[in-house]
Amino acid sequence: MSLQASLEAGKFVVTAEVGPLKGTDTTEIKEVAELLRGRVDAANVTDQQSSVMRLGSLATCYLLKEAGLEPVFQMTCRDRNRIALQSDLLSASVLGVENVLAITGDLPSLGDHPQAKPVYDIDSVQLLAVIKGLNEGHDMVGNELQGKPGFFPGAVVNPGADTEAAFELQLIKMEKKIEAGARFFQTQAVYDVKIFTRFMKRVEGFNVPILVGIIPLKSAGMAKYMNKNVAGVSVPEELIDQMAKTENKSRTGIEIAAGLIKELKGMCQGVHIMPIGWEKKVPAILDAAGL
Repeated sequence: MSLQASLEAGKFVVTAEVGPLKGTDTTEIKEVAELLRGRVDAANVTDQQSSVMRLGSLATCYLLKEAGLEPVFQMTCRDRNRIALQSDLLSASVLGVENVLAITGDLPSLGDHPQAKPVYDIDSVQLLAVIKGLNEGHDMVGNELQGKPGFFPGAVVNPGADTEAAFELQLIKMEKKIEAGARFFQTQAVYDVKIFTRFMKRVEGFNVPILVGIIPLKSAGMAKYMNKNVAGVSVPEELIDQMAKTENKSRTGIEIAAGLIKELKGMCQGVHIMPIGWEKKVPAILDAAGL
């Protein structure tokens, strides 16, 4: 069953994230695909994550599809103008990639090519509208397509915005994304059940599937870094202490991630695991969470 069919049927879905490597060796991608096949409903492929140059998302999506794993093509607006974005979308459709996650993208100054010029010709809301138009059979300026795609578009939302104003802005943007065509949402990493509970109460009338984001903790230092540098992410002190005191950080990180999934799964329609280099540990997290 496809990701779209699963969500529309009301099934609790599991997605994970695969980060392309810097280079042409695709051995690890194929190994990860083998581990995740049959365990997740789909796998996101990041698009130059954190503005670091890597193998392209579309090529990696195709490799996952060839390996029997349904891909989610992440597209950032940072690196391409509207012509290139639309062209890549058409290419994705021809290659059989149907799920697309629209993202505005981090600034190039944060990555390994800080001299790169950002594009940001359009933003994620506009990109969703572009996808909707392509599905209807026309490009961004109304030209008719010779054959149209059938994309299932998604978007991102941050439940843990730092201030009340930022939180309200997230809700406003979420409504705009739904209006532009978003059919599902994956969230920023969540570590605080109360924060996610509040968010879900506010969006219960939006009637769109939400997949809660989970990033496994690797160390107390990682948790502190995210608290300081990643907007909207709040790791409670008790989890930081737990990671600081444990001797087996890998096992404890898996246990914390699994515990969060167990607590949060009743509030939403799925979980999105962002392992950030721990792709091969996703099955262990799912086992510990009973999924």
